[in-house]
Order: sequence, then C-alpha cells, then structure tokens
Amino acid sequence: MAAVNAVSCVQFPNPMPTRTSVRLAVIVCGLALFLAPLRTQAQITSETAPATTQITGQVTDQTGAIIPGAEIHDAATGKLLGVTNNVGQLTLVCAAPCRVRIVAKAFQTTETEWQSAKPIALPIDPKYDAGYQGPGPFPDQLIAMPDRPALDATIQPSQAPTLPQTVKIADPEMVDLHDQHTVTVTAYRTPLGELESPVSTRTLTTQDLQQSAAITLDGQLRLIPGAETFRRSSSLVANPSSQGISLRGLGSTSASRTLVTEDDVPLNDAFAGWIHWEELPELSIHSVEVARGGASDLYGSSAIGGVINVIPERPTSNFAELKSDYGSENTYDSSLLLEGHHGPWGALLTGGLLGTDGFIQTAPSERGSIDIPSNVHAQNGATLFEHQQGTLRLFLRGSLMNEARNNGTPVQTNGTRLWRFSTGSDWKPDSGFLDGSTLTFRAYGSAQHYRQTFSTIAANRNSELLNRFARIPDDEMGLVLHWSKPFTPELLFLAGADTHDVRAGDYETVIPASQIDTFVNLGDRQRQTGAYAELLWTHQVWTISASGRFDWFSNFDGQQWQPTVTTLPAIHDNVFDPRLGIARKLGEHFALTGSGFRAYRAPTPNELYRSTQVGSLLTLPNNDLHSERATGWETGVAMEQRWGTVRTSYFWTQVNRPITALTLNATSNPIKLMRENLGQIESRGVSADLELQPTHWMTLQGGYQYTNADVTKGTGDAPAGNWIPQVAHNMGSAQLRAYKPSIGTLSLQARASGHQFDDDANTYLLHSYFKLDAYASHDFGKRLFGQQIEIFTSGENLFDRVIEVGRTPTLTLGTPRVARIGFLFKLNPPTR
Repeated sequence: MAAVNAVSCVQFPNPMPTRTSVRLAVIVCGLALFLAPLRTQAQITSETAPATTQITGQVTDQTGAIIPGAEIHDAATGKLLGVTNNVGQLTLVCAAPCRVRIVAKAFQTTETEWQSAKPIALPIDPKYDAGYQGPGPFPDQLIAMPDRPALDATIQPSQAPTLPQTVKIADPEMVDLHDQHTVTVTAYRTPLGELESPVSTRTLTTQDLQQSAAITLDGQLRLIPGAETFRRSSSLVANPSSQGISLRGLGSTSASRTLVTEDDVPLNDAFAGWIHWEELPELSIHSVEVARGGASDLYGSSAIGGVINVIPERPTSNFAELKSDYGSENTYDSSLLLEGHHGPWGALLTGGLLGTDGFIQTAPSERGSIDIPSNVHAQNGATLFEHQQGTLRLFLRGSLMNEARNNGTPVQTNGTRLWRFSTGSDWKPDSGFLDGSTLTFRAYGSAQHYRQTFSTIAANRNSELLNRFARIPDDEMGLVLHWSKPFTPELLFLAGADTHDVRAGDYETVIPASQIDTFVNLGDRQRQTGAYAELLWTHQVWTISASGRFDWFSNFDGQQWQPTVTTLPAIHDNVFDPRLGIARKLGEHFALTGSGFRAYRAPTPNELYRSTQVGSLLTLPNNDLHSERATGWETGVAMEQRWGTVRTSYFWTQVNRPITALTLNATSNPIKLMRENLGQIESRGVSADLELQPTHWMTLQGGYQYTNADVTKGTGDAPAGNWIPQVAHNMGSAQLRAYKPSIGTLSLQARASGHQFDDDANTYLLHSYFKLDAYASHDFGKRLFGQQIEIFTSGENLFDRVIEVGRTPTLTLGTPRVARIGFLFKLNPPTR
C-alpha cells in the first residue's frame, strides 16, 4: 500500500524503484500532504486562535478551608488534568477560559471556569453535611495520588492514606519544575512521593520516550544508568537470546533477572525469559516506571534486580496520531494510533512497522565472506476496548507481534509470532465496608511460535553449515487478583494472589556432519502460584512498609524424545520473600530511606532443557538447575527542591546459586558452555539520580552508578574474584533538553560505560565507550480542523564511536552513526 501511495504522488522513471526510493517517496509525499494546508493556515492570526495561559487556582470549601486531592477534569472531554496539592492549589496551562469539572469526596461535583487565582468554593455533598468537620475526609498533610496507577495501584485521592506526596502537572510543551514536582513510583503497588519511597525509582515519561534518539524501548531504557541488556547491542540487530535486561549490576544470561510487566501482565518470554522489545507499538506506551531492587515480595519470580512497568495509553477522547521516520541503514519506524471515546465506552487501536536492513556486526578485522548485516523487520498491533460505568471499569486488550531476523550469517535466522490477550476489571466501591478500597482482577494469556536456525562456522568465517533447526511453540495463562484498602488515614492494607502457567515444546532437527538428521523433541510445563500481603503505615515524618509473599513453583510433565521417551525430573520449590522499607523526612526537603528484601528467580524451560547459540558460543541446558535466591538492602538520601530532585543510594545484593554459563571446552567449534548454578555473586555500589531545571526552558536528567559486581563463591572458569559477565563497574547517563516555542525542542543524550567482560572466565574484554545521541523537533502548533504537525530528526552515536558489544569469541560491534528524519501528525490532539 505504501508503494502504491508513493507512485500516485511521484512519477518514477524506469526501471522500477528500489525499496529505499519507495520509502523515501512515502515520507516525502506524506510530508507534502500534511504540510499542504500550512500556507493557508499560516494566515490565521493570533487574534483568531485561542489564547493559552497559565493559571494557578485554589479549591476550598465554603468555610475557606483548603481541599487537597481535589480532581480537576476537562469539562468537555472528562480527562483528568491534575489534582490539587497540599495547599489546595493546581497550576494549569490551557486555552482560556478553562472550563473544568472539580470532583472531591464529600463535596458536590462542580463545573466552573478556572480563570483566576480566586479560590473556588465547593458546596458540601448533602450526605456528608451532618458530620462535616472540615475539608472533607482529607488530613491536612495529604496530597493526592497521580491519575495513573503505579505498578497497578488504583488508589484514588479520596481513598489514600496520609502519604505526603507531590503531583506532576504536565505542560504540553515543556515540563516546568518550578511549578510542579514529580510523583515517584515504587514497586509497592502504591504510589509514594520522592521523599517517602524507600527504594530508588525512575520514570520515563511520554516526553522522555518520544524525544529519545533510540526508537526501541531497550534503547530508551538506557537513559537510566545501570539498565543494560545482556549484551550492549540494540534489539534491532541483537539475537533474541541476548536480550535479557539487567538492573543493579546483577547481569543476566538469556533470561532476565528483572521483571517487565504491562498492567499486571508479565512481558518476559514465557519459555526463555528474554524480552521482545519490538512487541509493543510505540504509540501505545504512555510511560515506563523502573523500580530498582528486589520486588519478589509482591511480584514473585524474576524480580531480583527490580521491576519495569510499562504504563499503556488509554482512550480518553476522539484522537488520531501518525508518526513516521526513515534513516540510515534503511531504518524505518511508522506507528499509527486511533482512539475514540463516547460516554462510558472507549476504544483504542494502534500498530506499527519497525525495522532496519542493519549492518555487519563482526569487526572488520575478523570478517569473512559469510558475514552479512544483522537486522530485523517487525510488525506489531494492539487493541483496547473498555467500559467505565460509575466505580467499575471493564476492559479487553489484544496484541500481535510478528518479526523476522537475520543474525549475521546467511544460515543463522530466527522469527517470532506472538499473540497476547488480557481482560479484567477495576472496581472502586464507594459505600459499605468496601468504601475506599480497590479490587483489581486480570486474566491473560499468550501464544507464541518461535523458530531459529543454527550453524557451524569455519575458523576463517568463509563458510558455514546448518547444524540445527528449532521450532518452539508455547502457551501461557495467568490470573491476578489484588485488593487494597486504607483502614485508617495512616494505614493501608494490600493483599493479592496470582498464578501463571506455561506449556512449552521444543521440536528440533539436528543435522550432524554425517548429514543424517536426528530429532530432539520435548514438552514441558511450569506453574507459579503466589499469595502476598503488605501493610503501609505513615505517621507524620515516618513511612514504614512491610510485605511478604509465598510462592509455590513447580516444573513438571517434562518429557523428551531422542527418539525414545525420557521423563524429565520434576522440580518443586516453595519460597517465602519478605521486605521491609523505612523512610524518614528531615524537614520539607530531605529524607533518609532504607529497605531490605529477599527475592528469587526460577529457572526457565529454556535454561533447563534447550541449548542456545550466539555466534560461535553454544550453551547447553541443565535440567538439574535450582532457583536463584537473593538477599539485599539499600539505604540513601533523597532531596526535593523547587528546582528539582536528587537521590543517592548505597545498595548491596547477594545472589546464591546464580544460573550462569560456564565454559566446558574453549577450543571446540562451536565453543561449548553449560548452564550451572554458581556458588554466589554479589553486586554492591552507589547510585545517584537527578532531575534539575535551572531555567524554565531547560531540564537536565541524569545519573551515575558505580557497581562492584563479582563472584564471591565460584568454581572452574569462574573463580571467586572474577567480574560478573556483561557488567561494567562505572555507568552514567545524562539528558539535556531545551525548548523554545519559536524554535522547537533540542535533546542531547549521553551515555558512558566502563570496561567489562563477556564471559565467566573474564578472558574476553570489552572496552569502555562513550555515546552521544541527539533529537531535534519543531512543532508547527495546532492548525485548521485540529491538526498538529511536528517535524523531527535524530542521530545516534553522533561521533561514530566503535562500541564493542560482544566477543563470542568473535568481536562484534554496536550501532554506528545513524540519522533519521520524520514527522508526527496529530488530529484533534487531547491535552496529555
């Protein structure tokens, strides 16, 4: 369809155009079509356009007492614009006059024009009139919760315990820290303020994600120091088995020691634990929350390093958005979002095309005739239907991803087709015993078909032979139920349970040198069921949380055909993971924090039963693996000022029985490794995060992490004292963003990392690197019929640095300099 549109806009000469020229034509024609109305629209004077103003208003009761936590909605669309702070105030940027709807428990819903600093007095709800003693049920120090759940917390402002928090108000052009602060999100399934959170957290907003030079989520997460995939390469060119995510310097193998979720649904691969970074359509992601440190007390297996929660977009208005760009290496990224909202119904449809022709990863000095570009071509899509009636929300979500990859040689390829669905409800009763509580239910599942080929590569890299072809289908199902209720203004109780069931197969054709095919097939089933509870208590300057979870993990019904049937050993594990967190405020701007935890990660079916190969490294399975057990703690100081926030922490995590790949034969072809439970590893260090705004038009975000991550009890090629593979001691990142309405946005992103090793024996050294990216855009503003057009360009690795990403043992390199240009078109854009 894209080629047809291009031909109708541009007359191509013979011969027929190449794929590159067609893509260029699509972008040129798209720009021409969308920019055509601008000449006429430019004649619209500022007098005919609605004036935009910044207004700080205050909400009180009829006696003049302030009302913290009052929800301010757009009267036309119903979208939540923010909530009032601890002095009943909220700053809005809107087209005057601002028609708003104000909602606060114990008061009548009121529509008014927010146009001056004069306080707006709300009338008392008659059913609360008799016992009313002040500004509603809100304690004086309460500041409201944000409008989106934090790792699936759904506590409403009027239902919250006395958690003194600040509220983020989004300026559609530039976040201004002088007028607002940031809500910190933690893995406690409840939102806590920066000074109340016992653990280190970071949030990547819509603005952070869209103004990053990287187009994949794994690249955008690298804005956070300490967040790194198993190898440094981008998911656009990486083998899927090297896409495990690491936090807190704990490293990973093909599986992640960090859990990735979306609305209570785990996104880690059900069979292998890695992450499909191209799975989610770009425009379907609202924000990403990263909580560092063990969180198995609430989330179960894999949450040793932390939790990464993807917050999806939800339909709030009638809106359309199209984003498309094209650049070096034939890299393309196009995404479309359509959403509609009518009464209690809402629907959202989004999808995208993402890919690159890639580049040759093998270092020039080691290339042979078989080395070709590594690449990916992917398609994704998602739908969401929801119904909100009173206190009950029902929804149904579905998604699909299809991708094909070339892994650097003609023979080594793989492909993935993944379907997901989820459905559930959020119920917030407002009467009886359950008044003020939140009940959340989720049912989800997925079906995946994965295929991969492997080869034996000659030492001179001039020939290769197919040695294995694998097809891996798997299915998963899961249920989640959790309930939270503030029993008093100072005490919040949360309890929940979930179960996750995986059924997987592995059907492989092995092609030995004799060319006589053999078959290795297996079937396996895993189940994890857990129950957990948490108490969160706040009193004056103290915030204390205590939580724990009990998990029943089992791996059973395993069978292997070679060709005779062999029953594989069953695994059963019962695990208890507690956590305790404490924060104490020192005045209005400082706090001391601390937390301690236990966590675990169960072995995946991939680690137990299936061999994997990356380059010339062949890693064999081990069906005698035990789960990893971690113990950790952290302590720190947080500061929150008008001009920004700073948080520093010291952390320590010890993992017993870590699953790693130990070298068996370094001289074989391919080199053989085997998964084993090592004795013990430790990661300890310091981290610092900051978000500053020296002026109203400039923000600086960044951080640094020093990690001493090594083996403390080792064996064989991984003796005590060796570094954990793929973990650097020093990592830092910074993002400087500037905005001027007449010019546009400029964002510079820098990342530096120290040297690290690629193997357990610390034989293969990967040198340090520095990488600078940039993003620039110009927004032409709203035009006729509600159009908004933005032109942008970006560049990755601007200095074209050579970045070593792996030694397998062949040296492979990271993404060279890549430039892209594109446009963002919005029709009837809401205030987000």
